[in-house]
Amino acid sequence: MTDLRFHDRTGPHSLAKIALASECILADASQGDVMMDDVAPLDAAGGNDLSFLDNPKYKDKFRTTKAGAVIVSKDMAASAPKGCIVLVSDNPYRSYALAAAHFYPWPAGGQVSERAHIEAGAQIGEGCIIEAGAYIGANVVIGKGCWIGSNASITHAVLGQKVRVHAGARIGQDGFGFSLSPKGYAPVPQLGRVLIEDFVSIGANTCIDRGAGPDTVIGMGSVLDNMVQIAHNVKLGKGCVLAAQVGISGSTTLGDYVVMGGQSGIAGHLTIGSGVRIAAKSGVTKDVPAGEEWVGFPAAPRRAYWREQATIKKLLSKGNSQG
Repeated sequence: MTDLRFHDRTGPHSLAKIALASECILADASQGDVMMDDVAPLDAAGGNDLSFLDNPKYKDKFRTTKAGAVIVSKDMAASAPKGCIVLVSDNPYRSYALAAAHFYPWPAGGQVSERAHIEAGAQIGEGCIIEAGAYIGANVVIGKGCWIGSNASITHAVLGQKVRVHAGARIGQDGFGFSLSPKGYAPVPQLGRVLIEDFVSIGANTCIDRGAGPDTVIGMGSVLDNMVQIAHNVKLGKGCVLAAQVGISGSTTLGDYVVMGGQSGIAGHLTIGSGVRIAAKSGVTKDVPAGEEWVGFPAAPRRAYWREQATIKKLLSKGNSQG
């Protein structure tokens, strides 16, 4: 359950307001005045709590929940236990996220810690939260309503509105660029910026290098998990989702809504089409057309990769049996 020592809760809220905020429809509109105090998991919720069911794996917990109201899909609504109020959603998980944010909204802004360091020329938009130990470099621009976590550092960057940078993230550092010769390594000056569009979330200890000349760009609404590495000149489209320990090499471009599983990586100077999904631990070494699912190393289209693996397994099995 939520520990209110660490989170600020609003409410109670009526089901009518919750339904409106969370893109749901009350199965029985007459119950709109019923009040909910909090959100909670199915197996821990009480009569004044709102819960949700998205994964059918938990349907048995749904049928026995003590929750006062539950957000579910239309096809599961009839399975609600007696007395449980149903809110119907096309996307219960999204609706729960919106409902939970209604009870636990983004903190009020305008809080800049005295222990944050902000260099001359930096522009901080209205309603921003800058936590202790954060470093904002000279002439950095941060839009309205951003949240910069403790000990994060931002240089050579322009951030849009409602960007969240978690603790320890590093934005705008030198890209990994140098010229090799028998005379030694000659660092290439990194003269670009990092452009982060609105509503982006950047995980703890993630690093986003500034461009070498062109800018590094993180598209609107993208979500980067902890410990992600984005190299110089990379361009992410809108709504990309990168799980922990993803690495993208320099000058690679991702289209919109690309999803990358944990510890997957992409080589440099490639183009990844919109809607591509890359499985965890995969290594992409060539361009990927839009909408495809790739897996493995070197990564290949999902069906082709697994056919290849099955063929290799059969060949090995046949060889062992003959040996």
